[in-house]
Amino acid sequence: MASAGDVQRLFLQAVLSRGVISEKLARVLRKKCVAAVKAADSSLDIAYSDSDASWEAFIANVNKSLDALDISFKFAFDEVTGKKMCILANMKSDEIAQLATEYSVGEIAYFRNLVEQIMLAPRDAFSVSSFAALRELKQIKPTMSQSQGEKVLASFVTNGWLVRSKRGRYSLSLRSTQELAPYLKDNFPKSIYECTICHEMVTKGVGCHRPNCQVHLHLHCFKNVRTRRGTCPSCSIDWPRNANDQPLIPIGENAARDGDERTRRVETKSDEESDRKKWISRRINHSLNRHNQRVAKRARKRRLPTWMLTKRGS
Repeated sequence: MASAGDVQRLFLQAVLSRGVISEKLARVLRKKCVAAVKAADSSLDIAYSDSDASWEAFIANVNKSLDALDISFKFAFDEVTGKKMCILANMKSDEIAQLATEYSVGEIAYFRNLVEQIMLAPRDAFSVSSFAALRELKQIKPTMSQSQGEKVLASFVTNGWLVRSKRGRYSLSLRSTQELAPYLKDNFPKSIYECTICHEMVTKGVGCHRPNCQVHLHLHCFKNVRTRRGTCPSCSIDWPRNANDQPLIPIGENAARDGDERTRRVETKSDEESDRKKWISRRINHSLNRHNQRVAKRARKRRLPTWMLTKRGS
């Protein structure tokens, strides 16, 4: 027997089979799910409206039913096109746990290494070549052959974790930047750019060319700003009409240059961070030593006769 709840079930199945989809397509799928359930049982009274309020209420109900699974529908804008996309995202933020259900330990380690190299790419390229991606196979245990690595790399693209460009470079997908945002911010704070306009992470966009200006924009955000003004919203320096024109600083694979990936990159800590960690370590050791001394002192006192614990002159 069909029921009104089948609309949500069909909708979830449709989204899961497609991965990341546009909001426009998601709304069409909802309409088709309602029609399919009504066709199965015409006696069902299923309220439907194409209004924004009805759509938002539907998504809120879907998310409520998914709360126990730590999964939620999220909406985000494509960094290049600005199109509003719908993502069924894992809300658990414990490192790369999102991959654990479908990949082995070695494959997860490989993905983690790829994320590191993408986030640490020179010149803010936020991408790696096929050569650099396969080079990471040497860094994981258990080891994988190149042919195995190529298959796993292709599966990361197929499952929507990575994007492969026409140039053959791999970058993080919208799904990855959304689901792994806490992990990325915690582990690569120096590499994270926030869009001056929408305040989301920027891995494909442009930066202002004036030294020390901290303006970074997605490509679609730049386009929106440029239609209203011809200068930087922060430092007011003149900007070219197109995002790909000089002297704007590219962010993403347009920033990549030949020879940038001769060696793999590793996240390094600043002297200040290193000094702070050493200070914290010394404080912890000092506290532990003081605690151990107090414990040892009390133990000695318990073993000594009472008259020996009496203070002199008492």
